[in-house]
Amino acid sequence: MAFALPSSLSPHVCVVSSPDLEQLLRVSFLPPLEDILQSFSPLPQVTTRTTNLITVPHDTFAIRFSNLVDVENACMEDEEKRSARTIDWIGERISQRCPKWVADLEKDSARDSKRPPWWDELRRCLEGDNIPSKTEGWNHPVSIILAVSTTAPNPLQAVTTLHSRTLEFPSWVDTTHLVCTLIIHPSTSTLSDEEATALFNAVKKQYGVHVYLLPLILPSPPPPLVPIPPLPPQLPPPPVDVEQHDIPGKPKSTLSNTREFLDARPNSLRMSEGDIQRTVRFMREFVVMSLVPWMEKCVIEWNEAYSSSRRLPSRLFSSTRRLFGSGTSTPQTPVHASSTSLSSLPVRSHTYSTSQTSLSGPSFLLPPPSQQRRLAEFSTVLGDHKLAIGVWESLRKEGKGGSDILPMLLSPSPATTLHITHSLAAIFPTASELPTHAQLQALRYAIRWETSISPNDFLSDTLEGERWLVWAAGNSEEAPSALLLAHAALLSVRKQAKRRAALWYFFAASKLQKCGIKPLAMYFLRRAHEILSDKPRKLLSPSFWESQGIIASENVGFNAAVSGVEHPLGRLLYATGEVHGAIKLFLGLLRLSSAVSDGENRYDGNSEESLDSDKSYLEDFTVALSHLKSISSQEVYLNDLIIPIKFAVPASCRLILRRDVVGSGELEWVHMEETWKSFWKPRGKETLERSGKAVVGDSFWVEVVLHNPLDAEVTLANLTLIVEAQGHDRDWLSRNIQVENIDEITLCAKESRPVSFAVRASEASTLIITDLKYDFLGLLLTKESLARRGLRLQDTLQQRLIPTYAPDILIKAEIEHDNLELDVSLATDEPLLVLEGEYKWVEVRLSNVGSRAIGEVWLLAGPEDQICPYCPPGKISRKPGDLAGVLFTDNKLPQWTPYNVPLEEDLQPSVGIGTTLIWRPIRSVSQRICLLFIYREREGSTFYCTKATKNYEINSCLTVSAKTYTTPLKLHPFQVNVEISNISSTALRLTQVVTISPIWQCRPLHLSSSAPLELAQSVNLSLAAFPSEDKDCIRKTLDFVARTLGDVLNGRKVESGNPPPLRLSCNHAFNSEDHLPLLNPAVSHLYFCGRRNVVASSIARSHPHIPEASRSSTFPFYNPLSLDILVFWEIPSEQRCGFTLLSSLTLGSSHGGLQEIISDVEQAKMKRSMYAETQREKMEMLESIRNSEWNAVSNPLVVSVEDGLVIEHDFDKGGCLVYVTFTLRNYSLTHPLRYTLKFKPSLSKIAAVGPLNLLAPRYISPLTIRGTLQPSESSSVETRLWVSCPGMYALSRWEAEVEVGESWLDGSKTLWQTRHCYVQGPPAEYCSCFTVNNSHT
Repeated sequence: MAFALPSSLSPHVCVVSSPDLEQLLRVSFLPPLEDILQSFSPLPQVTTRTTNLITVPHDTFAIRFSNLVDVENACMEDEEKRSARTIDWIGERISQRCPKWVADLEKDSARDSKRPPWWDELRRCLEGDNIPSKTEGWNHPVSIILAVSTTAPNPLQAVTTLHSRTLEFPSWVDTTHLVCTLIIHPSTSTLSDEEATALFNAVKKQYGVHVYLLPLILPSPPPPLVPIPPLPPQLPPPPVDVEQHDIPGKPKSTLSNTREFLDARPNSLRMSEGDIQRTVRFMREFVVMSLVPWMEKCVIEWNEAYSSSRRLPSRLFSSTRRLFGSGTSTPQTPVHASSTSLSSLPVRSHTYSTSQTSLSGPSFLLPPPSQQRRLAEFSTVLGDHKLAIGVWESLRKEGKGGSDILPMLLSPSPATTLHITHSLAAIFPTASELPTHAQLQALRYAIRWETSISPNDFLSDTLEGERWLVWAAGNSEEAPSALLLAHAALLSVRKQAKRRAALWYFFAASKLQKCGIKPLAMYFLRRAHEILSDKPRKLLSPSFWESQGIIASENVGFNAAVSGVEHPLGRLLYATGEVHGAIKLFLGLLRLSSAVSDGENRYDGNSEESLDSDKSYLEDFTVALSHLKSISSQEVYLNDLIIPIKFAVPASCRLILRRDVVGSGELEWVHMEETWKSFWKPRGKETLERSGKAVVGDSFWVEVVLHNPLDAEVTLANLTLIVEAQGHDRDWLSRNIQVENIDEITLCAKESRPVSFAVRASEASTLIITDLKYDFLGLLLTKESLARRGLRLQDTLQQRLIPTYAPDILIKAEIEHDNLELDVSLATDEPLLVLEGEYKWVEVRLSNVGSRAIGEVWLLAGPEDQICPYCPPGKISRKPGDLAGVLFTDNKLPQWTPYNVPLEEDLQPSVGIGTTLIWRPIRSVSQRICLLFIYREREGSTFYCTKATKNYEINSCLTVSAKTYTTPLKLHPFQVNVEISNISSTALRLTQVVTISPIWQCRPLHLSSSAPLELAQSVNLSLAAFPSEDKDCIRKTLDFVARTLGDVLNGRKVESGNPPPLRLSCNHAFNSEDHLPLLNPAVSHLYFCGRRNVVASSIARSHPHIPEASRSSTFPFYNPLSLDILVFWEIPSEQRCGFTLLSSLTLGSSHGGLQEIISDVEQAKMKRSMYAETQREKMEMLESIRNSEWNAVSNPLVVSVEDGLVIEHDFDKGGCLVYVTFTLRNYSLTHPLRYTLKFKPSLSKIAAVGPLNLLAPRYISPLTIRGTLQPSESSSVETRLWVSCPGMYALSRWEAEVEVGESWLDGSKTLWQTRHCYVQGPPAEYCSCFTVNNSHT
């Protein structure tokens, strides 16, 4: 590491001048002697030697000179008070000079590459502090120059007086110093040159060789001024304190310490060229021939003492101490005292309680710096770095300092940062507030580190020296600490660490603002704002910004931090009179605040802070703008103020006509309109107008959604719309168009609110709503465009490469004299409370409120709404005594389509008709029925639409559940147990239970009671289910599903075709001829709508990757094995009725009808996609089809064993032969099976079987029985068992192997082909048994 010794670590030389010399310099218009000598420092090309006599060249060798009396007086001052005065003095100097600095830097474009002037000023102020410190010896005097002149009446007596002078230093000041005598012989002296030489020899003989004679001309009049480098500023002396005059030993005031202290030390001298050369020669002789040799001699002597004190324990007793332990005594650090071989002056030590309370208390004398520390300091000054590093390391290990100097001597490494942190931790107390002497010491450390270490090493990633400055600043709120942060920010800018630099600039500005240094605080805030506003390099693709809807060129740097900088900067601008600039910053704060709040999810802890910030921004903006408007000459600036946030949401704005539905979901209506277009497309080319037209003289409304993006309440005043008319000017608009004006609206934080503006036209025209106009906070007139951006164009290659959009979309309103308009009113009471499954009769009134006749009306309900025209019971035809009905279906999933409302004749203007709809409400998210009435004047004309909605609240009514069981009975192989529970708030009566199935027919096993079902009661019904004769629909339906899903799995287009139609059997569970509900077309339509919702929801949930448009041509409406149960109910007292649908039962066995196509797809060489998402979707689609109901697999064989047989036998006559019947039934309706019934051999002796410890009988009939069962066929097998003792025997230890063959429904018997194989045995949860009793008495 290149090391440059800071001037603050150079040797300190004190000068004491005789009164005649001070008078001589004053008469010659020269500053004090110490200032003259200081102007010739540093000296170039000085050579020193190490303890090994190695020559160390110094390009420059600095010396610090100060007045001895000033140093003595400053040492008597309390250290804490002096530190506080120093920090205040530095802050005052910075405050006085910073306006000019800031003005100059604002014009300099290369300011980041130069050292800022305030940093140089801070460095010079600290380097000019030469007062000794209690914690280090750098400022302790190394030499004292006693200066006299030959103009004195008795020069020899003057020299003797100075040598006999007592040093007034405290006990902690090191008195080891070199005493030199300087005799100045001016040309105006009464002594001749020979006499002056004789005086020189006499003094040298009496006081040693360190005596110098300096002859000077000092002409009169004085020569012109010679510029010199500016001397470091020094702290002014403290004001005279009366209490200090009573302190014993206080030195009396002399000419030196009472001289007027100038604000700046001299930067020029009135000396001739000869005097300057002679002074330079004296400076070099003093340094090279006296000071440096004396310091080298001290280093050699102290190094011997240092080495001897460490040689004995480190070499001789290292092993002894390890093996036998160490004694209690340790080598003592040599006490630092004056050497007899060194010239010195008598010392009077003063100890003041006020100056030592911080370290030792009033009753203790503080010792001077140790000899070991002085050795380290001297060797550092002389360039003997090897010795210096070793001594500093020893001091650091002993906890006596050194960590602040080692970073300047060692090479860059991670350990350097540890030295920094240790040195700062040693001076910073644990308290939250730093004492001033600790702040000042940290400032000295930081200045030394930044000055002595090369910039490349200081800013390297190994050291990161800019962080050292931040650590040194600590939490102090003083101006010097703020300058440390500012310089750290400047260094971070050079390292391109912009966010860190902005943060430190902001902290520095905050501290300077508290200190009252506003110009520099504003400059730092501007720098932070410039850094944060700098756009970072975007490494993302332009397509990313386009997909996010962000304009890349408008995306600024660090939005989250800019607001923290702009707010205090705006307040500073307002306080300094730049009101217009402050308002612009406050407006920018609103933009950044809204962007941060919209882009981030804030925690609860930050929400209040954000609310306070936005509120504070608005308050400051209001105050500043009110002040600006109060100045008449500033009105012109208001035109430049544009708020950066938008309150209107153009995408949500819409036109509302007189009979439009308000408050319903717009997307739902758009979906219904698209459905109508798809329905009408194959029938005609007529279009549907999304919105109607307004009528002259009638009001229509423009709904504008206002959203407050801020976290504070905002007031908008005088809101209105700006309207344009095609083909008309402003005068026509003012005469014929009336737009509502809203006085004031208050939006809460983050509130969104629709606001409607009424518009009325007195003549026909086409109006365009262009802008929203309002007064922001009632002060600033603002306009916002209500135009929406057009669609992205993709027609040409240029449009695809460069984002191009269609023209903006504006709200248009057409006003005409005559119109076509249909009014729809629903005659229902509010609120509408219905029960789940209830169907209600809704009276609808259709009225022509336009000026033209309506010839055609269509009705389109929501996709899940169950609604249709009501058919009166008198129009239903049925045969008497026919209790079972039949429904026919094409088995195609019903489409969501509108139906025509019959009109006997055209609906003339001002004429209305009524129609009745039957509606069955369902549970949905919106709980609202939406009806779209589509109408036109005549065939071939344009369609218009009218919307009608009705909200409702639905309550639970019935819950229906069912369980299915197999039975051994041949007439009804399945039994369905239905449980019906009343969960409503009132009693109801069951009117009918209807089962609907393509295959299964049901009949009740017992008569059901017609008594009302009370609240929280349940009723159970048992139904016997048996298949019909027509089973061919099963195969045809499965073939259709296999073909369509095969196309889907293979990526082919599903061929158009319909599944085979089905005949649905409807069976009633009540033997009553009064209830045939499904014969009513309206009720059957509601049933089909309810089943459509169930099937469509199941398909969407199980097969999400199959498009919705192709589901109706892919899946049938009914599974032939399905069974639906409808429970009809009524509440006579409330004239309510309805039904509950259970549509999730499947009876009979299935045999994996899709396994062939699934196997073909898995075995085929599938074409893989380059996109992982596409491949994953294909695998998910295959898995969903594998697990669907169309590929279900189950064992069709059920084995029933004769159970509970009781036999009486006399065992005295021998064992008993028992006959037991096994019944085997094939529950498949389509596939035959082959079975093998195996009985396991009996055990060697009687043993317990099963959990009940039943006896095991011995099978004596054939142990293997084989057979074949056709679909729905059963067979009985009688087996013989031998028992030798009475007891209860378990019918276990048998096994049935099943092979399911291919279907024989087509009547062609081919060779047997096994489709599935199963193995089953006795059920684990239940074991059949028989009992044999001994009849012997």
